[in-house]
Amino acid sequence: MKTSRFSRMQLLDNDAVAAWIFLSPALILLGVFVIWPIAYLFYLSFTAGSFTSTGTYWIGLKNYWRLLFTPDFWQVLGNTFYFTAATVIPSLVIPLGLAVLLDRSIALRGILRSAYFLPSIISLVAAGLGFRWLFQTTGPVNAFLDLVGIPPISWLGDTFWAMPVLIILSIWKQLGFNMVVFLAGLQAIPPSRYEAAELDGANAWQQFWHVTLPGLRPTLIFAAVTTAIFTLRSFEQVYVMTGGGPLNSTNLLVYYIYQEAFAQFDFGYAAAAATVLLAVTLVLVYLQLRTWGEE
Repeated sequence: MKTSRFSRMQLLDNDAVAAWIFLSPALILLGVFVIWPIAYLFYLSFTAGSFTSTGTYWIGLKNYWRLLFTPDFWQVLGNTFYFTAATVIPSLVIPLGLAVLLDRSIALRGILRSAYFLPSIISLVAAGLGFRWLFQTTGPVNAFLDLVGIPPISWLGDTFWAMPVLIILSIWKQLGFNMVVFLAGLQAIPPSRYEAAELDGANAWQQFWHVTLPGLRPTLIFAAVTTAIFTLRSFEQVYVMTGGGPLNSTNLLVYYIYQEAFAQFDFGYAAAAATVLLAVTLVLVYLQLRTWGEE
């Protein structure tokens, strides 16, 4: 009995074994809810059929060949890249500028911080409904344009203007979160760096370029990656506001996958499109880490 207890104590004293014991609950959850679904998705992309009595059957790379020769998929992929690029860059630049301004001692700083953060806690569905009301043909935006002599625009019914409305909503939704992240990063920069730069004769822009930006490098990496992931998985705003229209001009990859899987019940083809989305996300995150993380 004593020998068995002593052996267990020796086992727990081993750092590697102890680490695996403490990590095992998280690893099990990761395997069940992340690794297994990804593996099953990859398998499903090589099959056809449905989850009925007929079941699924192996078809190899045919779903991926269909993607290559489907014009709608390439249009959706182009829409996704356009939407991502046009959303991520302003979602970093605007919150960074606001964070720099609100990091200073100005009047109503606390109220302004709360006001800018408010969009982050609003449901994306509720925000989408609000924006759809704002930009409808008889909505407040067109009413304002009419006051200044500009003809009303069919914002959500025009193939040119519908996507910018979705982009504005996504930027507005991400603004507060990134601003708070940048504020935390700014407060982590030692004031002595600014004092040294000021003694060297650096003006405000030079201090921002040579002190603030290098000091925010880890924060910028985090904000860029999380914003890119948030943008690539966009679904609610398309579902609520445009339904992918008009003429497929606002259809994004996640909504396209939803249509193929749960409207057409073509789960194998949808899984292939989802695998492409996963690959695009991994490549984009890798490129961002390489770009922002270079010394």
